[in-house]
Amino acid sequence: MTKLLSATEVRKEWSKFVDEVVWIKPAFVKRKHDIVAVISLDMLESILEEYNLTVSVFQEEDKSYTGVCSEIDLMVNATDTEMLRTKIAVEILEYSEEYINDFKLYYSSLNRKKHFPYVYRAFAAGGDLEKIKKMFIFKNNPQKKG
Repeated sequence: MTKLLSATEVRKEWSKFVDEVVWIKPAFVKRKHDIVAVISLDMLESILEEYNLTVSVFQEEDKSYTGVCSEIDLMVNATDTEMLRTKIAVEILEYSEEYINDFKLYYSSLNRKKHFPYVYRAFAAGGDLEKIKKMFIFKNNPQKKG
């Protein structure tokens, strides 16, 4: 394993440590028996960029559209495909905030633990719905009627 920094060292030179993590490389910090990884937001986004959400889109009999996101068991309905994209992004954002706020419960749940990389990617977007929309891969994406 790469060199572990002690929490004491990091605390003494906090600004230098943060600069190195942001501008040079990630780090591992050890405190007693715990080890934590510290990376910049840019590096985190790079790590998580492969965690996309597959959205299957179906047109309903009433001409509305339903999107089903299989990775996190989410379903949304909207009158058009652009509204569908926005509604899914909002739902993902709300779910990610809920997941992080009650992290121990969600991460400990066997059926929700696998949601973590998707949730963390959405959470790292900082509420930017356009960034969250970039997570989507649409299947059976119908053309907007009109």
